[in-house]
This record gives sequence, C-alpha cells and structure tokens, in this order.
Amino acid sequence: MDAVAFAASPNPSHGPFYSSALLSPRPRAVCFSVRDPWRRRLRSLPALRSQPPEPAPASSASHHDVVVVGAGIIGLSIARHLLLHTPLSVAVAEAAVPCTGATGAGQGYLWMSHRTPGSDTWELAVRSKQLWEELAAEVDSLGGGGARERLGWMKTGSLLVGRTSEEMATLEKRTKVLSQAGIHAEYLSSASLHALEPELYVGQDGGAMFLPEDCQIDAFQAVSMIEKTNGSYSSEGRYLELYNDPAVSLVRSETTGTVEAVQTSKHILYGRKAIVIASGAWTRTLLHSFLEPNTTLDIPVMPRKGHLLVLEKFDKLKLNHGLMELGYVGHQVAKSNSTPISSESSEDKHGALSISMTATINTKGNLILGSSREFKGFSREVDKSILKCIWDRAAEFFPTLKNVHLDINENTEIRIGHRPYMPDGKPVIGSVPDLPNVLLVTGHEGSGLALALGTAEMVTDMILGNPGKVDFSPFSIKGRFSG
Repeated sequence: MDAVAFAASPNPSHGPFYSSALLSPRPRAVCFSVRDPWRRRLRSLPALRSQPPEPAPASSASHHDVVVVGAGIIGLSIARHLLLHTPLSVAVAEAAVPCTGATGAGQGYLWMSHRTPGSDTWELAVRSKQLWEELAAEVDSLGGGGARERLGWMKTGSLLVGRTSEEMATLEKRTKVLSQAGIHAEYLSSASLHALEPELYVGQDGGAMFLPEDCQIDAFQAVSMIEKTNGSYSSEGRYLELYNDPAVSLVRSETTGTVEAVQTSKHILYGRKAIVIASGAWTRTLLHSFLEPNTTLDIPVMPRKGHLLVLEKFDKLKLNHGLMELGYVGHQVAKSNSTPISSESSEDKHGALSISMTATINTKGNLILGSSREFKGFSREVDKSILKCIWDRAAEFFPTLKNVHLDINENTEIRIGHRPYMPDGKPVIGSVPDLPNVLLVTGHEGSGLALALGTAEMVTDMILGNPGKVDFSPFSIKGRFSG
C-alpha cells in the first residue's frame, strides 16, 4: 500500500511501557510492552526447589494471609476482591510494573459477541461482565467524571461483522443462540449495518450481529483505579505491593514440606492461607523453577504474541461502535466447540501468523486497530510487516483508510503483548496437586480484562472454602494435565 509509510523508529525505547498511574507523562510515539528485564534476571537465579533459600535479613521478611505473584489485571483484581470482601491481608509481588505484559497491550473489550453459551467459560464471562457493570455503576454514583474518566468505560455495543453468505449464516445462528441465552443480540443486514456504521464496507452479502450491551474499558485507567483501591488498605497493614521484585522461589517448611512463603529478589513473603501465582504467559517458566525437578506437572500455557496499532486523536475515520470481524471468533473458541465459526486464516505453534480486523475508538479519541496472533516465544520485536497487514486488513473494511498516509513514528503507539494461551481454550484456576495452598491462575489469553473480576471472585471463594457462584471444575488442574 503505497500511501502508508512504515519508517524506522530512531532508537526505540527498550524500557517497559509504564502506566500513567506509576510514571507520568506516558511516553508517546512508539511504545513497547515488555518483560525482558525480568527474564534476564530470572535466568541468572537458581531454580526453586524444596530446600529453603539462603536466609534473608529479618527486615526483608513479612507475613500476610495471601501472597499474589503477578500484578497484571488478574493479580491486582484478586488482591482487590480479597481486600474488599474479606478481612485478609494481601501482598503482591511483580517482576516489573503493572501494564507491562498482556494487560497493557489489549483493546479493553468486555464483550459477549465472541463467546458461546454452554461453553466452559460462558458462566465466568457472564458473571465477570456483571461485576464490571456493577463497578462502573458504583463509580458513576461517586461523580467526578464517573466510570468514563476513571475506567475508560464506554457502552459502545459490539458489531461482529461478516462479508459472505456463509459468514452471515453463521452470524444468524449465533444471534439466535445468544438470544436464547438471555443476551440482547440483533442480526443486521448490510443496509441496517450501514445505518449504524456508514464508513464500514461489507458488500451486499455482508452484515453483522449487534450486541448493544457490550462495553469496553481502558486497561491503564482500570489498573490505576484498582491500584488506588488496593493501596488504601496499606495504612491498615493489610496490603503490600512490591514492584520490580521478581519471584525467585517457593519456601517450604523444613518440617512439613508445605509451601509457606515466596522468595523474591529482595523479600520473603509468608502467606498463611494461600500463595497465588498469576503471572500470565510466564507462569509455566515460574512453575518449572518452583517445583521439584522430577515433577510430572506441566501447565502448557504459552505466549501468543500480538500487535496492536493505536493512532492518537485520529479524526479521519468515525466509528460508533466496537467492531470485530467474524474470523476473530475462531481464535477465541475451543476446537471442541460445536457452534460453527468462521476464520479468515489459521495458525500453528511454529510461528504462523493470523490477522483479524478489530477496531474501536477509546475515550481519548484514539483509534485502536488489531489484531495479530502468532507463536514467537517471548519476542517483543516490532514487526512492521505485521503492522502493514493490520492496516491493510482494516482498510478492506474501511475504504477511507486507503487514502490515509500513515507514518508509525508520528502520533502512534504500538502495543505488543504476550497472551497466555492454553491449548484447550480455557483458563487454569485452581490449586496445584499436593500443594493445596498454592493456586495457579493463568491462561485467559485475550480475555484477561473481561474475565478478571469473575476470576478474582472465584479465587477468593477457593481460598475461603466457599462454594462458588461459578462452577470451579472446568478450570481445575486435577486430571487436566500430565507430564
């Protein structure tokens, strides 16, 4: 596409992409979401085994009810739920800072359009969306800009778009299934869709499924608000956060062998009731170093790299809703699902690339375009050919973009993150066999934000021994994995 300039970025920053809540102002131009500093430190540290680490100074040890490893949206939400709904104390240890992983590299969709009633994750998605809506209503009741300002909350509705008669048949079927499950869903012809989104082109055979109740949030604003909520409990001695302090090992009791603490690079954090490992795509690496060398447990969570292109204050395209092409659904639904799906492209675990159009405009007027999926390990390098594919794919749906000259070095932000992918398409939420006080929480892939509050509620119920509002069993480790 000759009208698009993908010039090299001079001396791109290799530091982490900081949340505005932690360092202001946020860097402009090209920004990266990385965890490299942690991985370099982790490789140089001894693997964790049952033997206790070298004693740390007494001043570095602290005692808590629950210790959470990982300060992405999942880990911070778990801490928040525990603080708000129990008398327990919580410590959070994070190798970098919040929003340097998958959390800070997403689009913020709280959508039901790409979910399937009756699937293992359906009830969790429904419950989590309900909790987000309750939180937004609570924030709105406080005034001062409300949920829009503090969460980046927008009730845009979602459009799942198709362009062929086959895709439209799938959308019609999905509309009926979602409607039967109690979701407000509408099937739109090409003409009806054009009335909602005049700049979107799908052809005469195309159309969409419209979910007017779907919403979106801004990850940085949401994390900032959750951090402030958690931090308000520090003065009571119930909350401690340790950033840039990677977990190194689990500390076991010399007498019973049970896990009693997490050793970080600077501290020993004792957890009386539970140790929660919520480290996203890095959980597998951590688990291997934490457990005995002859363990048969292997959680096959893998990093699935993605690029997003953010165009700041973009006024050359008007969008009224969040949009996603139907092909995206194929990457969100487990292969065993019986609901028909359509996919524009496929991928494997050897690096093959897939691109699906997603588009939204956030509360700041920034156009966010995606998305790519590929297995490239923990590489965080910007691939300009992928950015061009994202732009070209978007231009197929929005012809206006074909006439726009784009320089990625001017008023743009490139988000790169590693989604924690699970081969069976559902998260891992549960205790480690033979280590009942150690809980793993990972594998949400691109749904971390959407499922965060429901996951936090579930983990809290597990720690307290309460029956859950959502069935725990589909997410259990027991019997699901082997060596």
